[in-house]
Amino acid sequence: MRITLRQRKNAQILYVVPKRILSMSLPRAKLVKNFPGCPVEATLSFLDGKWKGVILFHLMQGTLRFNELRRKLPAVTQRMLTKQLRELEESGLVSRTVYPVVPPRVEYKMTPLGTTLKPVILALAAWGEEHVFCSPEAASEGFEACATALQS
Repeated sequence: MRITLRQRKNAQILYVVPKRILSMSLPRAKLVKNFPGCPVEATLSFLDGKWKGVILFHLMQGTLRFNELRRKLPAVTQRMLTKQLRELEESGLVSRTVYPVVPPRVEYKMTPLGTTLKPVILALAAWGEEHVFCSPEAASEGFEACATALQS
């Protein structure tokens, strides 16, 4: 149990919070070994984020530099891509290699742990291929890579 005292205008409020609820209020990124829910929730927490699944999908084809990833994901901002890549690196799904050259060169690739998610990502791609309609204009490099990965 944890007891906290909070002050508001003209009043003091005493909260008694069980330890179990505290662990559930932590952000998912901070819960590495102790997930409060089921294995599905734990797995989804690693893919939680709008671009993480797409980033992992593109990294399945091999090592990519930062700007190569940016070109494959034109709708994502540089800040968001950096944030999502750092979270994937923190969770151990992606490794980041920085080369000490000018200009700086940074490469990203899936770790062995990240590679274990390949069947999950391919299943998501297959489901999307079957159930989601994409306009013909959207048939860019990313969707062509998706079709190639599904056929193999």
